Amino acid sequence: MRIFILGAGHMGTWLAEEFCLGHEVAVYDPDRKKLKYLFNAKRVLELIEAKGFEPELVINAVSLPNVYKAFDDILPYVPEQCILSDIASVKTGLHEYYGNLGRRFVSTHPMFGPTFANIRDLRNENAIIIKESDEGGKEFFRSFYKGVGLSIYEYTFEEHDKTIAYSLSVPFASSMVFAACMKKQEAPGTTFRKHLDIAKGLLSEDDHLLAEIMFNPHTVKQIQEINSRLAYLTHIINGRDYEEMQKFLNTLRRNIE
Repeated sequence: MRIFILGAGHMGTWLAEEFCLGHEVAVYDPDRKKLKYLFNAKRVLELIEAKGFEPELVINAVSLPNVYKAFDDILPYVPEQCILSDIASVKTGLHEYYGNLGRRFVSTHPMFGPTFANIRDLRNENAIIIKESDEGGKEFFRSFYKGVGLSIYEYTFEEHDKTIAYSLSVPFASSMVFAACMKKQEAPGTTFRKHLDIAKGLLSEDDHLLAEIMFNPHTVKQIQEINSRLAYLTHIINGRDYEEMQKFLNTLRRNIE
């Protein structure tokens, strides 16, 4: 398959390296410096070159604020039957965008960051494929994701964003608040060190990626839930209410069973 990748960031570069083993791959990025280390893919300097490449699949791997512009810019140069694809971490608006285009599409979300995950061993990582996508496109990505060891989940566009708000926004927000409370002092606790490692890993990710997750329209509801539980915990602590604390802890244990 001829695959054209928009964006040579961490994820775009990883995809290019994976796909070039069995496909013809071309990569475009307006920042030409990012193309320097792509040796097994065609380095595209101008989008018009996509016309001669005639891609069968275009993967949009740019940051979320630029997704629509990237698609709009490439569309004049790709065949009508070419499948459009995104890997956006927030899908709000994409279903309508694809619908208005009236073209084949496949939307997926690799649930890991190449700067944090061990890309040589992805057996504990996951990917989401959007149910409304083209059947041929879904089968292509099912095969690819299974091939690199990812567990696959399938959700609708709406289900995806609600799930991401719960599974990513909550731990992201918790780690951000933890990091916001850091002091310049030694803390010997094992639990503290584990939380610190998680926070460091999170903050090693790209700022655009973190912002995309937190700007998910369903995130605010999750943050409000966190605030509510914190307020309740604060109330228990202020009252030194051992009985209420025990009830609270038992509720937490049931939640994580």
